Amino acid sequence: MLLERIKERAKQFGLSLSDVAEKTGISPNTVYSWRVKTPRSDKLKQVAELLHTTTDYLNGLTDDPSLPTDDLFSLDDDKPVMYHGYTVPDKYLDMIRGLMDADIKEGKADKHE
Repeated sequence: MLLERIKERAKQFGLSLSDVAEKTGISPNTVYSWRVKTPRSDKLKQVAELLHTTTDYLNGLTDDPSLPTDDLFSLDDDKPVMYHGYTVPDKYLDMIRGLMDADIKEGKADKHE
């Protein structure tokens, strides 16, 4: 399951398992060995970071690949947004929403960044 999840997630970023190995500095043989072996936690963490997910997702402990959103906020909410101590005016938020809507419609938006 682990290797399949890594493959699936890598594909979403246009990466192969060899690319994952190269970008993390882990040997391809090591990555492929995870089909039958348990990886070292530090190596798996490197892969999870590269693939913008959690080790829990890669290990099959959760089906949610999303990272915790402690530092993120949603522009879908009606909560005030602050920038350097100033409230961001609605007109600026509307411009950002418009830009994002256009990118989403054109397929340019990336949910994983």
